[in-house]
Amino acid sequence: MEKPVIVFVSAVYPSQHSLLCSHLRQTGMADSWFMTMPGHVQRHAQDGEHLLPFQPDGDIMGHQGYYYASKVERSARIARGVYQAIKAFEAKQGKKVDVIVSHSMWGSTNLLYGELDAAFVSYIEFPSYRAHGWDARYPPDLSQRLTDRNMEMLHYHQVLCSDLTITPSQHARSMFPPELQSRIAVQFEGFDLSAEMAKARPTTPADTRFSIGFSARDLSSAKGFETFMRLVDRMVREGQAEGVRFVALGDAQAPTYGYEQQWVQRQYGDAQFSFKDHLLKLHPAAEVVEFPGKLPYAQFAQLLGEIDLFLYPLRHGVANWGLMEILARGGCVLGSNWGFVPELVQHDVNGMLLPDADDAWIQAIASLRADPQRRQRYRQAAMETGKAFHIARVAPRYMELFRLAMLNQRTRKNAWGAVPLAPR
Repeated sequence: MEKPVIVFVSAVYPSQHSLLCSHLRQTGMADSWFMTMPGHVQRHAQDGEHLLPFQPDGDIMGHQGYYYASKVERSARIARGVYQAIKAFEAKQGKKVDVIVSHSMWGSTNLLYGELDAAFVSYIEFPSYRAHGWDARYPPDLSQRLTDRNMEMLHYHQVLCSDLTITPSQHARSMFPPELQSRIAVQFEGFDLSAEMAKARPTTPADTRFSIGFSARDLSSAKGFETFMRLVDRMVREGQAEGVRFVALGDAQAPTYGYEQQWVQRQYGDAQFSFKDHLLKLHPAAEVVEFPGKLPYAQFAQLLGEIDLFLYPLRHGVANWGLMEILARGGCVLGSNWGFVPELVQHDVNGMLLPDADDAWIQAIASLRADPQRRQRYRQAAMETGKAFHIARVAPRYMELFRLAMLNQRTRKNAWGAVPLAPR
């Protein structure tokens, strides 16, 4: 059977499926290519000749023509550029693309249904911020709520017209209307930490105190950073922090999946004041927390290995590579028992799941601190969880989904034709 030609599309690189693309190509499972911005192709030329450029039809980073339709306009600019690049690629290769796998916002194919012969697979993290959720204390503005409707509209259109849609978790899939969920498959991305972990040399931390950590790309409300700081503040005030080191890994200035930063800036009238600064004013005893800031990956990985217990009190989210990395590296995790976390963390198997109640978290922290054997049991099981999501394990599953999309495409007569199938 001839290998399918699969083109992954995203203006961001590296991105969710760049490793998958490389793996499929290296193992001969597919003739796979990654289409991204010309600048990324130049900067990452060492990654291989499978990188292809596409040029959006205009600037996709700056202001669009009309604020309330900006997501639609950006999507159109991307789709127009992808169309031209795909046609040029097919002409050069002398064969058709079988599958286009696109990031919903940064590789949008909304204009291309019925214009190209390929099967379309859309990767959508969540349909809208309305469905994703935010903390009611830090709400979006009316203008943000209205523009979010455009994001939702674009995503619904992609689910309706794609031959298959993939979300990273069951929780993400549940955010879509029931009428659309039969068109959506769930698959968390694969990863490979073997090279980085092989380079790592076990070291004895200079600080031998029991360490409690928080780790996320952004120190945000959605990731549960506020809960972490509140718990630390309470532990210090109640005398439970003696001999404990607290570390928060993440960028306090990084973009977030919420609106807390704009609330903070308005509240304090200071564009440089961060959510972290606000929480330190709210919970002053949490000043004991160490904030290494944004670190080079090697330093970040080393610090991950020094932490005895991770708190992951997620508020809102659909999947998180950061949590998976903690588990894969053998981290001991206390996680929230809602959202997508229970899809990765099994209670009392590879971690603990807790309700949104501070007393429960404080009690669990004390219990695990006093029980190194249980912590070790969780670590071992967490590493096994990580192995299950190694790229070599998940790549065949992705190929099954891509073949299903090709089957759906063959039965689709036009963009509004047969209903695509998704695995049950």
